[in-house]
Amino acid sequence: MTRIKKTPLDLLDDIYSLAYWMTGSEDTSRDLVNRTYLYANTKTRETDLLKTFRECYVDQFGQYTDFCISEKTCHTPLKLIESLRQWAADIKFSVLLSEISGLKHRQISEIVGKPVDTVRLWLFWGRKLLVNDIQLKASA
Repeated sequence: MTRIKKTPLDLLDDIYSLAYWMTGSEDTSRDLVNRTYLYANTKTRETDLLKTFRECYVDQFGQYTDFCISEKTCHTPLKLIESLRQWAADIKFSVLLSEISGLKHRQISEIVGKPVDTVRLWLFWGRKLLVNDIQLKASA
């Protein structure tokens, strides 16, 4: 079965839905969509646009933590915290790409930059976590 290629304009609703599910706020979602579409043109591929969305999300939300007490304690814990936040965001993003955009595992793998087996594992556990774990919903 051949997949119909979507233009950036065709993806606008999907991108907004992803943004809303990732942020939980209409205003923040609009801002995230606007940032994403600043880098798009009419010839941008679907996967490239979704990669751009992911980068914009990480730039906007993946860099802020307030767990640092002094500069000496900031280095190692911050890297770990950022890794965990990125991991949680990527799992949530992968599930939403699958459920909202209907992308295949290989396409999601290309967007998040992880092997297909990792994406399959994320989808399995991510669906369970998104249903059962309020903390993951709030953190990513």
